[in-house]
Amino acid sequence: MNESINHKVTQLTDLLEAHITGNLSVEEARQKVQLEFTEVTADELALAEQELTKRGIKDSVVYDNMESFLLIFQEVLKAPDLHLADWHPIRTYQRENEAVEKLLKKAEELSRSRFVLNQWTEIIEGLMQYEIHLSRKQNQLYPAFEHHGFDRPSKIMWTLDDAVRSAFREAAGLLKDGEKDTFLSQYDKAVTLLKELIEKENVVLFPAAMEMIRTKEFLAIRQGDDEIGYCLIDPPPQAGVVSKKTNSPKPEPAESGFMKDLQQLLQKHGMSGASGEMDVRQGKLTLEQINLIFRHLPIDLSYVDENELVRFYSDTKHRVFPRSPGVIGRDVKNCHPRESVHTVEEIIRAFREGREDEAEFWLEMNGKFIYIYYTAVRDDEGNFKGVLEMMQDATHIRSLEGSQRLLSWDSRDHENAKADTGSEASYESSHGFTPGTTIGEVIKRYPALRSWLPTLSPQYKKLTNPIAFKAMANIATLDMVAQRGGFTAWELMQKLDQWADSQTREES
Repeated sequence: MNESINHKVTQLTDLLEAHITGNLSVEEARQKVQLEFTEVTADELALAEQELTKRGIKDSVVYDNMESFLLIFQEVLKAPDLHLADWHPIRTYQRENEAVEKLLKKAEELSRSRFVLNQWTEIIEGLMQYEIHLSRKQNQLYPAFEHHGFDRPSKIMWTLDDAVRSAFREAAGLLKDGEKDTFLSQYDKAVTLLKELIEKENVVLFPAAMEMIRTKEFLAIRQGDDEIGYCLIDPPPQAGVVSKKTNSPKPEPAESGFMKDLQQLLQKHGMSGASGEMDVRQGKLTLEQINLIFRHLPIDLSYVDENELVRFYSDTKHRVFPRSPGVIGRDVKNCHPRESVHTVEEIIRAFREGREDEAEFWLEMNGKFIYIYYTAVRDDEGNFKGVLEMMQDATHIRSLEGSQRLLSWDSRDHENAKADTGSEASYESSHGFTPGTTIGEVIKRYPALRSWLPTLSPQYKKLTNPIAFKAMANIATLDMVAQRGGFTAWELMQKLDQWADSQTREES
C-alpha cells in the first residue's frame, strides 16, 4: 500500500471508529465524508474495515454498523460498471442476482392477487436456490480474499449470508405447513435481507474483489465453481486463452503443480510414477486406487492439519454440504459462520490438549438426518496431527428395522415384476399418471412437487437442481423415477395421486 492510499485508509478508519464509538452520528459522518473525499472505492472501504480489527473492534460490532457505513458513504461510494466477460465468476454472481431480482418482481405481482399455493411454492423453490450462490461465495470467493490477507469481508458477509439463508428456510417451512399469513410476513422480512445483501455485493464486495483478486486467481475459481453449481442460470462458459496483453496466461490445471511434486517424490523412492504402489498401513495401493477409494466412500471426509489448515476433502458425488478446491489451505475458522466458530475452536482445543478424542453432532435438514463426527488425529507417539471430520446422510440407516440377512436384489426384482404382472398393474391413476409419464410432464402440471418429492426419498434431491432437472425432465419416466427412489411404479403413482388430491382440497 503506497503512502497516499495508506493515509486515506487511515482517515477512513478514524472516521468509522468515531462513528462506532458514538463520537459521530451517521449524518455528521456523512457530511464529513462529503467535505473530505470526492470518491471512495470499494477496496479502500474494505481496507478500512480490515484496519478496524487491529484497533480491537469486534466483527459483531462492524456487522451491526454495516447499514450505517453504506449511508455514510452513499454519495461517494458508487458501484462501477465492471464490464466482465461471461466466464468471469463475478459476472456469474451478477447474473444470478439479476435472475433472483426477476423472481422477486414476479412475486410482487403474485402478492397483488389471490394467494395460490402452487405459485408461491414455485417462487420459494427458486429463491431457495440462492443457497448455491451463497455456498460458492463462502467456498470460492471468500478464500480468495483471505489469501490476500483480508478476512474481515468474509466474516462480516458470511453473517449476512446466513441471515438470508435462515430467513428463507423459515419462510419455506411456514409455507409447507400452510401458515399463509405468517409465511407472507416472514417472506417480506427475508426479501428485505436479500435486497440488502445484493446491494452490498454490488456496491462493495464485487468491486473490491476486482481490485484485490488477480485474473489468474479468477481463472482458478472458475474451475472450482462448477463443483458447487449455479443459482437459476445455466453454467457459464469456460474461460478461453487470455490475451498476452492482460499479462494473465491461461492457467495450468489446478492439480498439475501437485502432480509434478508427487512425480519427483515417487521417483526419489524408486517408483515409476503416479501408477507406482505406495505402502499404506496395511497393504500397497497406487495413487489412482487411493483416490478411487476416497471418491466411493459412502461418507464425506475432511482433514484439518495441526496448524488448523484444511488439507483435504473427499470428492464424493453424494456430498452433504458443498466443497470446492478454494477451501484447500484455508484456516478452518474461516470455513464456518461467525456464530459457530467458537464451537470449532473448542473442539480443536480439547483435541490438541488431549482432553477429548471425539465429538459428534446430528441434525435434521430438508427431510434428511445428517450425522457429523469429529475425531482427533494423532501419530504413534500420541502427538496431535489434526482433525478428521466425517459426515453422512444417515436417513436410510436410521429408518432400518429388524434384520435383513438375505441379498435384497431378488426381492426388489420380485416386487417390480409383481407391479408389472399382478393386480397392481391394473391401478388407474385418478390424475392420469402412467408408468410412462415423464417427470417433466408431472412437474409442469404440479410445480410444487419438486420440493415435496425429496421428502419421499433423498434420491429425489436432484429434482430441485434446475440443471439436473432440465436434463432428465423429458427422459425420466415415473417408472424410472420410482425405481430410483426404491418404489414400484404403482406405489409412486398412488403417492402422487394422494398428494395431488390434498393440494386440490387446500386450494378449494
